[in-house]
Amino acid sequence: MAANFSSVPVLDFALVSDNATKPEFILQLRHALINVGFLYLSNHTVSQKVTNDLIDYIPRLFDLPQEAKNQIFMANSPHFLGYSKLGAEFTKGKTDYREQFDFATPHETQWKPGAPEHLRLWGPSQWPDEDLIPGFKNTMEIYLQQVQALSYQFISLLAEAFGLPSDALNKFYDTDELMQHRGKVVKYPANDGSLTDQGVGPHYDAGFLTFLLTASPHRGLQVQNLSGQWIDVPPIPGTFVVNIGKALEFVTRGLARATSHRVLSPPVGSTPRYSVPFFQNISLNARLADEVLDFPPEILQLKQLRGDPVQTDSVNFAEFDREPSGKVNLIGRVKSHPDVAQRHYPDLFAQYFPNGLPKQVSAY
Repeated sequence: MAANFSSVPVLDFALVSDNATKPEFILQLRHALINVGFLYLSNHTVSQKVTNDLIDYIPRLFDLPQEAKNQIFMANSPHFLGYSKLGAEFTKGKTDYREQFDFATPHETQWKPGAPEHLRLWGPSQWPDEDLIPGFKNTMEIYLQQVQALSYQFISLLAEAFGLPSDALNKFYDTDELMQHRGKVVKYPANDGSLTDQGVGPHYDAGFLTFLLTASPHRGLQVQNLSGQWIDVPPIPGTFVVNIGKALEFVTRGLARATSHRVLSPPVGSTPRYSVPFFQNISLNARLADEVLDFPPEILQLKQLRGDPVQTDSVNFAEFDREPSGKVNLIGRVKSHPDVAQRHYPDLFAQYFPNGLPKQVSAY
């Protein structure tokens, strides 16, 4: 386990803007991708003002009247966008103590009757009443658009870190009007003494990249290293926490690491923890098993030097070897939100929940 890690590296995005320092960034990125699967990104391109404005809105979003939040319940949406109440999900049989809103970049759904069901996964967001929280929708959409732009730039750097042409991963994305990326605004309430410490249990993310904005000063995020130990990822102001998803791990044949991670609830006597993850998607129709990336031998050797991780506590998103990306994501959403599936995807619901709506569901 020569490549095991005990902390998450911090990468300075400003290095990319200078040809003299860009190779240093690429080298650091290569190490993070192959050996850790997580990194902090400082001096990024997303506006600090937009970020601060969004952070200011978050407590007000969760303080909306319950009736207003219920108006945009996720179960209303075949796209799994909208509000999820506290304790609505489970991971590994335990309740995830978080309340959240799922929003996404603008998209007109491409699904039509007779088309594959996974095309329904993307579509318009549900937004809270503008009169109740004026300006939030505009701020959130600007934020998502700016993180989207950063994520595309980052993907080209990632390709270079793997010894590939900078556009080598472009084939996994559709044109802009056919793409959609997803964000969440999440509240982890402080433990009142009656809860377990599970904000969200051990899991992987599905796509290529996740950009996490930690919107309060609380610790809680942990990642699992090669030997199975849980490592803290404390908040660093002005950074994103970036991590690798299972799709990128699969398409790179394990060269990039999707790292198991979890969130612990704030302790008794604390205040709520807030975060805003952005999930960069790939094309709904991408079949990763059909794609072969030709890595240089010296890059492949780094995977051998790393070694293989022990069995982790996360098991989700294992279908990329046989299904298009959209179907893999849809299966994950059906498992985590059977109430949505029962209303909008009855056949898939019957396949995964033959005994009807369960009392407990798996968030991943």
